[in-house]
Amino acid sequence: MNQNDLDKMIRDIVSNVVKNDSSQAPVASFNPGQGVTYRDYPLAEKLTDKLRTPSGKGINDVTLEALMSGSVSNEDVRIGPETLEMQAQVAESVGRYRLAANFRRAAELIAVPDERILQIYAALRPYRSTKKELYDIADELDSKYGAKVTAGFVREAADVGEARGRLRKD
Repeated sequence: MNQNDLDKMIRDIVSNVVKNDSSQAPVASFNPGQGVTYRDYPLAEKLTDKLRTPSGKGINDVTLEALMSGSVSNEDVRIGPETLEMQAQVAESVGRYRLAANFRRAAELIAVPDERILQIYAALRPYRSTKKELYDIADELDSKYGAKVTAGFVREAADVGEARGRLRKD
């Protein structure tokens, strides 16, 4: 396998993060004012120049050579919040509003470190946290990370956990 084949394979792998094989809609130009629609899907093929990694690299900058040289990091193979927002707009353009909301919630969680996400997940399990601890987590998500929707879900989980007697006692 030569370098070009490896680079193409890496681009294909990254593209699959945002690709939907069932869509063969024609290309539409990206206009942030008008949003992205199903015509722009799959984004990795039709809006390649607009897709950025969380560190700001373009999708075409993520190559095997760049990986081997160290100029591409783990951060560069993750989806960025802007791409998730584009995905949300595509979903909305075909009436998939809940899917769009899920993409937006995922976008707001990108700022939260993976380790913290796992800690929060563990804290949400039955009998692991008090209501105050869960509300503190919600406040952290809201104020530190701007994850307002997820913070609302954590508050709701605290209230439901209290109503069902599934919280840890102080």
